[in-house]
Amino acid sequence: MMIRKAEITRKTKETEISLTLELNEKSIYTETGIGFFDHMLMAMFFYAGCSCDLKVTGDLHVDGHHTVEDTAIVIGKALGEALGDKKGIRRFAHAYIPMDEALCFTALDLSGRPFLVFDAPMPQARIGDYETCLTAEFFRALSVNAGITLHMKAMYGDNAHHITEALFKSFGVALRQACEISGKGILSTKGHLD
Repeated sequence: MMIRKAEITRKTKETEISLTLELNEKSIYTETGIGFFDHMLMAMFFYAGCSCDLKVTGDLHVDGHHTVEDTAIVIGKALGEALGDKKGIRRFAHAYIPMDEALCFTALDLSGRPFLVFDAPMPQARIGDYETCLTAEFFRALSVNAGITLHMKAMYGDNAHHITEALFKSFGVALRQACEISGKGILSTKGHLD
């Protein structure tokens, strides 16, 4: 069985992050200092079928922006490294996820070409210590650093918690499908993914 794993550390004046990520199901540990963000990451990794050990120290006395964005940068880089040459992966995937009154959609392509289309207005500005505007920042930084073409949409919903959770879960479900080994070669008419 192929081991698809990455270990990344990143230290700036704003954050210090260490991540071990493996594209399999073992265990999930996240510690970011933002409770709701940890909850979202655990859901995302669970539905993606990834194991991870993530520790983040950030300048939360300022706000959560650097912590969330820098965490996404590290996760994106780790995903890209763990996928390696992408031989045999399914590449494309999508998922609709309902959560109570909310319904969210994710479509993605592990193309190596980063792009984000994010259409998910948030009815409330905060969920605990988490600013809901950071969800778009998270997925933007993740898509850029992992090389993912990513489209996300909240079809409807009244509760920012439900919308955000459905977005993270739909990304996880789609990522799991796209990372799945379904063939032997690179799924591209060019013979290369970049």
